[in-house]
Amino acid sequence: QVQLVESGGGLVQPGGSLRLSCDASGSIHSINTMGWYRQAPGKQRELVATITRGGNTDYVDSVKGRFTISRDNAKNTVYLQMRSLKPEDTAVYYCNVRGIRSFPWANFDVWGQGTLVTVSS
Repeated sequence: QVQLVESGGGLVQPGGSLRLSCDASGSIHSINTMGWYRQAPGKQRELVATITRGGNTDYVDSVKGRFTISRDNAKNTVYLQMRSLKPEDTAVYYCNVRGIRSFPWANFDVWGQGTLVTVSS
């Protein structure tokens, strides 16, 4: 099995910064796409950013220029550096990892437990 552990959420003032981390562990052969999603109260979950194994990134328009996704392939970890945070960034942030597991060999698509980010003065 593959497990994800997220960390880094919390309360921050508007204009502040936070960095989220997501560590993947378990029977992992390789990881393809890693990403962050978020769900605000009363809204649907939305994609925030993704990064491929080769480092190609994609962002939702509302965070471009403020958020940066990165990954450490050796550690099976993905990060989300968030700057210039706004109240509308308040949400539960979820990590998503897709890849191939070993023993038994199979594709996997797993989600973290979520970490709350609150942007408020």
